Amino acid sequence: MARLIVGLGNPGEEYARTRHNAGFMVVDLLAENLGVSYWREECGARVGVVRLDDRELILAKPQTYMNRSGSAVKRLLERYDATVADTIVVHDDLDLPEAVVRVKRGGGHGGHNGLRSIVETIGTGEFVRVRLGIGRPPGRQDPADFVLEPMRGDAAERIAGAVPHAAAAVMYVVEHGPEAAMQEFNGS
Repeated sequence: MARLIVGLGNPGEEYARTRHNAGFMVVDLLAENLGVSYWREECGARVGVVRLDDRELILAKPQTYMNRSGSAVKRLLERYDATVADTIVVHDDLDLPEAVVRVKRGGGHGGHNGLRSIVETIGTGEFVRVRLGIGRPPGRQDPADFVLEPMRGDAAERIAGAVPHAAAAVMYVVEHGPEAAMQEFNGS
């Protein structure tokens, strides 16, 4: 059985250190921890495949830009015969304090354009989400500018410090299920 793990972000060096690429950062760490040594381009995404016990983990980073992530996710679901229920989407979240990690099953898009694209394209929001908090922009800064500006200083360190926690949450979902992961990661 294949399990699809999608990290949301934008391709290109200019976006690599932005808050909106938190999902890519988590998937990159998962790939490193799981020994993925080869990425291939397929279905509009960079894909790394690894076996874990009796299941295949498909690590994916859509290359379609955030606002069109749904097209890559839909194609990957079809290509690997994965179910929406067995899909984990890792993304940044403005509504969580910076560096807080939470696990959630289902729901709407909450104004997140990557989630909106996925929900609209596959027709449901009933996948598991691992949310990495990035906090709200300071003052009157436009949230779109905030998520796309490169992180610096303490903010970069705090987000980088939360990436391993988010990766652990993903693996907890894989190994123990979303309900157990919610109990483990949503309490504090």
